[in-house]
Formats: sequence, C-alpha cells, structure tokens
Amino acid sequence: MNKMVINHLEKLFVTNDAATILRELEVQHPAAKMIVMASHMQEQEVGDGTNFVLVFAGALLELAEELLRMGLSVSEVIAGYEKACKRALEILPDIVCCSAKNLRDTQEVASLIKTSVMSKQYGNEDFLSKLIAEACVSIFPESGHFNVDNVRVCKILGSGISASSVLHGMVFKKEAEGDVTSVKDARIVVYSCPFDCTVTETKGTVLIKNAEELMNFSKGEENQLEAQVKAIADTGVNLLVTGGKVADLALHYANKYQIMVVRLNSKWDLRRLCKTVGATALPKLTPPTPEEMGHCESVHLSEVGDTQVVIFKHEREDGSISTIVIRGSTDNLMDDIERAVDDGVNTFKVLVRDKRLVPGGGATEIELSKQITSYGETCPGLDQYAIKKFAEAFEVIPRALADNSGVNSNEILSKLHAVHQEGNKTVGFDIESESAAVKDMLECGVLEPYLLKHWGIKLATNAAVTVLRVDQIIMAKPAGGPKAPSEKKDWDEDHDH
Repeated sequence: MNKMVINHLEKLFVTNDAATILRELEVQHPAAKMIVMASHMQEQEVGDGTNFVLVFAGALLELAEELLRMGLSVSEVIAGYEKACKRALEILPDIVCCSAKNLRDTQEVASLIKTSVMSKQYGNEDFLSKLIAEACVSIFPESGHFNVDNVRVCKILGSGISASSVLHGMVFKKEAEGDVTSVKDARIVVYSCPFDCTVTETKGTVLIKNAEELMNFSKGEENQLEAQVKAIADTGVNLLVTGGKVADLALHYANKYQIMVVRLNSKWDLRRLCKTVGATALPKLTPPTPEEMGHCESVHLSEVGDTQVVIFKHEREDGSISTIVIRGSTDNLMDDIERAVDDGVNTFKVLVRDKRLVPGGGATEIELSKQITSYGETCPGLDQYAIKKFAEAFEVIPRALADNSGVNSNEILSKLHAVHQEGNKTVGFDIESESAAVKDMLECGVLEPYLLKHWGIKLATNAAVTVLRVDQIIMAKPAGGPKAPSEKKDWDEDHDH
C-alpha cells in the first residue's frame, strides 16, 4: 500500500518506500529515532529492506513489552534477544535456496531483481526489471567492482512507463547553446570555468580619448577571445562542455569554428561526464592536450516528449555509465519509479558482493520462526521466553503481506507453519491467488538477497536492544524566561488614510 507524505516544505510524495518516508518525516521521539537510524543504516549497507528493519524492530519492542509485563527483567529479555539473533544468523545460510550463477546474463539478473522492483511497482515489474538488468549488466566491469552511481536516471514527463528505455552513456535535460546540434565521433573538452574572455581580478580604469581608441579597445578583447577559441579548435575539439555561463561573443566564435557547446550547471554532472568520456576538467580556457580530451561516439540534441535533451552516446558495451530514461504521466509517479530503479540497482550490487539468495514471500521468516522456537525449547532459564518471542516477531512480515493483499493473516500463518513443519523450507505466501494460499517461492522466482536479510535482522535486533537498555529519557529543555514581545508586522505604517 502507498503512503502520501507531505514534508516540511509541503512537497508531496506518493510512495511505499520506507527509506523515503522516514527521510521526509521529522521524528521527534528519541527511541523512535534509534529505529529510524537502524533503517538508514540498512539503506546505506544494502540499499533495500528498510521496511523489514522497521517492522521487525517494532515487533521486537512490542513483544518485549509483553515479556516485561509478565515479570521478566530487561537484562533477561536482552540476553534472550541477542542469543536468538545470533542463532538466526547461524540458521540463515541453511535457508539459502539458490545462488546467482552468471551476473552478466541479462535474463537471469532481471529475474533476480524482479522481487525488489515488484514491491515498489507491482504490475510493471517485468518491464522495469529488464531495463534495470540491461543498464547494470552493460556497465558491470571485468574487475567485479560495481558502482551504483554509474546507473543514472533521467526523468522526462509524458508518454507512459512502457516508453522508458536504456541508453549507454549519459542524458542531460539541457539544450545545446550554439548552432551545432550534433557531433559524430566527438572529441570533447570539459571546462569547469565560464566560457568567456578572462576578466582581470583587479579593477582598472581606462581613459579613452577618441573613437578609434574605443574601437581598438573592444577589438583587442575580441581578437584575444577568437585566438583562444581558435587554439581550442586547432587541437581537433568539436564539442566543448562548460560548467559556467557562456558569453555571446564566445558562442559566436564557437559557431564560426563549428564547435558544439553544452552547458552543465551541476559540478556532479561535470564529474560524471568526465568519467564517462574520459576527459579531464580544465579550470582555465587553455587548449587541451590529447590526454585531457575525452572521446564519445556521438553527441546529439534530441527531443523526448517536449523536452530537449543532449545525449552522449557510447556504442561500446562496456561503457562506464548507462542511463535509464523514465517516462511517466506525473512527477510523483516518475519519482516512485526512480525509487524502484534505485532498489533494483542496489539489489544487483548486493548480489555482486554475495550471490546467495533466500526465498521471499515470508518463507524465510516462517522457517526462522520455526527453527528459533525449537531452539528456545532447548534453552534453560528465563531467556527462553525472550527467544520464543523473537521467533514470534518474524511472523510480522507474512502477516503484513497478507493484510496488504486483503487476505486473512491468521489463516495464512497457520497454513505456512503447517507446510514448514513438513520440511518445505521454500514455501511462502501466494499474493496472486484469490484466497489464502501458499506456494513454492523458488519455483515462482520470488527471491531476496541473503545479505539483505542478514543485515536486516542484525540492525533491527541492535536497535531494539539499544532501546530496551534505556530506562529513562532525559531531555534538555530550552531555558525558561519571559518570551520576547511579538512585534506587530506593520507597526511603522500609518493607517490614517
């Protein structure tokens, strides 16, 4: 289910991405902040599964309250939770149902990231996971170090989701400055300074006596600028990218020498472009050496919908950056698709680190719940109550899945427990059926990365235990004292008229 979030700047978000919701909310309560921090940590570590951390930590705290009411001491609850967490992380490798075989196979990658995209964009998961897989595989280097930042997203209003596409290279929502709008086999120079004649730092006063001197004065400036542009053109450059403003005169000379000019306002974009085309950003308008120039197959101005975009296209398959162009009818929709893409790309990154996968759809949680309950039976002492409650907390995930799809959650849980007692580890909740039904998740291809669950359980337990260790909250209040008088806004305006 989606949430509508309006943040402090009154910007509207329609999303079910826990990380986004938490980022936009201002959480005041210190204990709640602890859990939000755990969720942020999961976002940084794995990039997905923030919802799992929140829901699981919440369930642990809720059940801890019952234990404390029963008369257990806090230290016993904490000891039980920590034992159970340790045990859960030992059991988890046994639940692994398969591993990713070849991360350079687009079909296989698409099937693996489908689950994470499905949770954000149900209904479009097949199309989107193919796009994301194509983008990720095309830039996955031989060394095996995958950088999430190399998959860019460009959102352009109009058309529908199915018109989205993947490009090798970069797309900027900018227009070309001059007359030249497309360049094949581009040799690129990147400047981080404005494309203008150099103005001296010191202010000088010039005394001009007659018209001739005035002509010569401005001519000198023009000649100097023309010489600079000519020197740049002589090195073979036919595309100039600048990070600052473009002067009219400089643009005139660029057109004269058939140099295409593109202006990028963001220094991040400049850096990424340098990385893509292999250029070095120069701080001054000096002619570049061959090493400082970048190279790109084709650069052209194109129109997507009614938006002008500049496309830097690399035909090479092993390009260092690829861009997913997202189309959609509203900004909110495109933002949500971008988050789905983000999760998909992060899932790919996690699989690069560890190829193991566990079954989704609540199967992993029920199996952990079953095994930790039986582990609790073997433990002497009061810890066992906390261990059993830890096992019970896992049931929150399949319960939430069932509630969201409008199925009786108790019925689902009893069915899942019954099937898992028979030894079917990979059976989870079947969302697509009309009634409360279960299904083998491995056959359906509903899989989640092993690391996602590993970190999720670890961080949620740490957060819950940290909150339990606190026995009182002491907050510094702002110092007292009389309030400042509220000034009338228009006290100095006369109201006689």
